[in-house]
This record gives sequence, C-alpha cells and structure tokens, in this order.
Amino acid sequence: MQNTNTMENNTLNSLQLNFSKEVTNYYPQILSEEALEFLIALHEKFNHKRLALLEKREAQQQHFDSGNLPEFPAETASIRSGDWKAGEIPGDLQDRRVEITGPVDRKMIINALNSGARTFMADLEDSTSPTWENVIEGQQNLKDANAGTISLEDAARGKSYTLNPDPAVLLVRPRGLHLNEKHLLITEEEASGSLVDFCLYVFHNTKTMLGNGTAPYFYLPKLEHYEEARWWNEVFEYAQEYLNVPKGTFKATVLVETITASFQLDEIIFELKDHIVGLNCGRWDYIFSYIKKFRNHPGFVVPNRDQVTMTTPFMDAYAKLVVQRCHKRGILAIGGMAAQIPIKNNDKANAEALEKVRKDKEREVQNGHDGTWVAHPALVEVAMSEFNKHMPTPNQMHVLREDVNVTEKDLVEIPRGTITEAGIRKNINVGILYTEAWLRGHGAVALYNLMEDAATAEISRTQVWHWLKNEVILADGRQLNSDLFTTIFDDEVEKLVTEVGENNMKNTKFELAIELFDQLVVSDDFEEFLTLPAYKFI
Repeated sequence: MQNTNTMENNTLNSLQLNFSKEVTNYYPQILSEEALEFLIALHEKFNHKRLALLEKREAQQQHFDSGNLPEFPAETASIRSGDWKAGEIPGDLQDRRVEITGPVDRKMIINALNSGARTFMADLEDSTSPTWENVIEGQQNLKDANAGTISLEDAARGKSYTLNPDPAVLLVRPRGLHLNEKHLLITEEEASGSLVDFCLYVFHNTKTMLGNGTAPYFYLPKLEHYEEARWWNEVFEYAQEYLNVPKGTFKATVLVETITASFQLDEIIFELKDHIVGLNCGRWDYIFSYIKKFRNHPGFVVPNRDQVTMTTPFMDAYAKLVVQRCHKRGILAIGGMAAQIPIKNNDKANAEALEKVRKDKEREVQNGHDGTWVAHPALVEVAMSEFNKHMPTPNQMHVLREDVNVTEKDLVEIPRGTITEAGIRKNINVGILYTEAWLRGHGAVALYNLMEDAATAEISRTQVWHWLKNEVILADGRQLNSDLFTTIFDDEVEKLVTEVGENNMKNTKFELAIELFDQLVVSDDFEEFLTLPAYKFI
C-alpha cells in the first residue's frame, strides 16, 4: 500500500476498508495490506458477536434497574464445583511478583522494561488516549521493543534511552469491547478497538516473540460476563490458526474490574482455559462498575471514593475470592495498583506515601496474591521487598485459601462512610483535570502525587452524578441539590481558570473538558463511559 490519499478507498478481499477523513498519516509499515487483510477477517468473523455482547450488557442493566442483584449463575454450577484446571503457565510468566503498567509511548516502554519489575503491561486502554497517532505509533513502539531495537534520543534533555540486557516480560492490554476505532471503517462499520489492538500486535510480533522464547501475552479489560471471555477465546483460536501457531500460544490475564465478573470467576477461567494464566484485581474500575450497575437501586449510595479501600468489606471479599478461585484452577492472582509517584522536595510526605504502598503490598502478599501492580519505577523496590519477604517461591498457587467463603451478599455489601463537600470538590477537580489531559492525547496523568488513568475520571464523574441524582445528605447536614452543586462546580472551575490563567485557556482543552464533565454529571441519563462522548473530540 502507498502512503497516499488513495488508501482511503481500498478493496481488500472484496471487502471495503476505508480510513476516516481525519487520517492523514497511514503508517504503511504497521498498516500493511497483509495486516489489514487479517483485521478484515477478524472483523467479519467477530464484530457482530461483539456488538451482540454489548446489547446483552444493556439487557443486564435493565435487569439491575428493576432492583435485582447479580447471582452466581445457576446454569454453570457444575463448572464452579468441578475439579478441573486451566492450561500450563509459560516459564516467563511463573513469577510476576511486581508488574509495572503504563502507556505505550516510547520513553515509557523503555523505562518500564528497564524498571526491575518482572513484567510490564503496555496499556492501549485506560492509560492511553486513543488518538490515531497514539494507537498506531504505540504498535510501532511495541514492535521495536520486541525486536530489541527500541531507543530514544531526547535532545532537549541530553538523554539517550535504550533497553537493558534483561528487560521485563511484556504484556499488552488492548481496548475494551465497548470502544471502537473510528479511524478504520470496514464495510462502513467502525472497527473494534479490541480487534485493532490485538490484530496489529499479534500480526507484527508473534514470529519475533516465539523466536525470542516468549509469546504474545495480554491483559483483557472490563469483561462483564463469561460469554465475553468465550469471545476472546474464539478470537485467540482463530488468530492462532490464521498465523499458523499452536493453540495455546497466546496467553491472557483477565482484569476483574466489573462487579458482575466477580460472580463468574470460575466461568471466565473455564472459557479461556487453554489461554488464561491469571486474574487481576482492579480497583477504581471495580468501584466504578459497582456504582454504575446498582445506580438505580433505592437507598444505594457509596461514600467518598477515598474511603472505599481494598479493606472495605465488599472489596476485601472480592480480592480474597479471586485468590481462592485462581489457585484452585492453577493460575495466578495479581493484586491491584499502587498509583503513588515520588513526592519531590518533601521527604516526610514521600516516606509516608511509600509506607502506604508497603502496607498495601504486605496485605496483598499475605492474602495470597502472586504479584501486584505499580505505576512508577520508584515503587518497584518497595513492592518487590514485600513480596520477596513473604513469598520465597515464584508464586503462591499452593496457598489455596480454603478458609475463604464469600457469599453473593458479601460481594455487594454497601460500604459505610460519609459524603463531604471536599469529596465532591475533589471529584470535580480531578475529573476535569484528567479529561482535559485525555483530550490533549495524554492517558496517564500525574495528579496530586498519583498517576491517574481513565478509571479515576470515570469514578469521579459517576460519584458526583449519583450523589446529585439522589440528592444525598452531606456529612455537615446539607443536601446536595442542583443549586449547591452549581455553586461548588462554578467555584472549582473558577479555581482552575485562575490557576491556568484566563489568557492561557485558549491553548488548553479546559473549556471542552468542563463542558463535558458538567453535561455528564447533570444529565438525567447516565453515560456508560465518559470516553465514548469524548472520543469524537480527539
């Protein structure tokens, strides 16, 4: 294919693939004719199934809106009680005690692979704003990383970045099933972001990785039902056959970051039995899902997000259940994210933040987790020390946690706490700040000494929407109504404008971010993901 505008109207395999009018750079090395033929084949076979699964999500929400709660599925009781195990875990994934995560920009990939963590999850989802350049250049960066040729010259800082001799094992998180790739149209349909990310990665890297003694490994995000795990398994099987590699070559860790998934852990593992190697305990996304699913239940209110921690009963129950079910099925249980970043010029605050991370990782390893997540290289040593201290073996799959008995009620227990004006203000402030950065193409954003991704913005705007809809009573006795919200919102906006500078606002995306956040919060109808309406602006 040529790097010209004629690429907008190419026919491959008698099927029409168009680039959107917004595309000016066609990246012919990544979007080769052969790669696009593979994408078209995946689209034709799996996109209609993906759309059907998304419709089932809507039906499920209607079920919850009628006052129902999730249950352990009756039709899969034999799977939960059966004595079976998943397939083997490759040698380079047996020890995952510390994993670092981050977006797919070149510098991040190099630094993460050199961080000393055992694995690196390169994230095309929540920590990557899906601009056309970010998505496709990210694929080039991953290709170069697997080839061992990735490097970066930062002339402004006088620094060079290259890979160390023993980099971390690479895993990739494609976009969730709900996200489209608007820049690629196949038979007039927007392509699936999941399939675009997966297709381009395995097409360009499978042969190289097998030659290096490893293989394409994935994190699968935001699954809500075991049928969605089945979809991914079918995608894996088809792609392996298409690329002529053995079944079971591709491996996946599933992020348990929706409340419904925690009711179907065995089923999700079973559907991906030949390909799954672990489950991961999401945090902000899990709380976001919890509020979203039960948002229309009378009397259902969740306190300030800072008060909902991994020791909160419904979060603690879910984390321990993940460990138990993973180890029963012979796969790894990976813990949640430590989002802290170094606090410069304040040794006391930095030490306090690191101690918080240490305690969090101590709790996870003592619960039986086999590994954990960090967002910054400076946290690798802290997390590694705790896991080395309490986990002398490569993993803890021998820790079966047969003492754990989690009920359906335990998984949905409403957390106790308070809702405060400070909590409202924090959600507004962080939500707008993150959205503005996302609109500028940044998916991982340092805010108040934490590395935030889209999950933080999602729970921030969801909590404010939910509190406002329910006109909750704040800890000081006032009721949150539209007048009070408007007063607080306008005040927070004024603070942001003052900080940015009114004359500088035109050089930012703040006006759009403020408008989007406000619309999402005051709307009568809840928007499933803020990235869906925001996507049309990038």
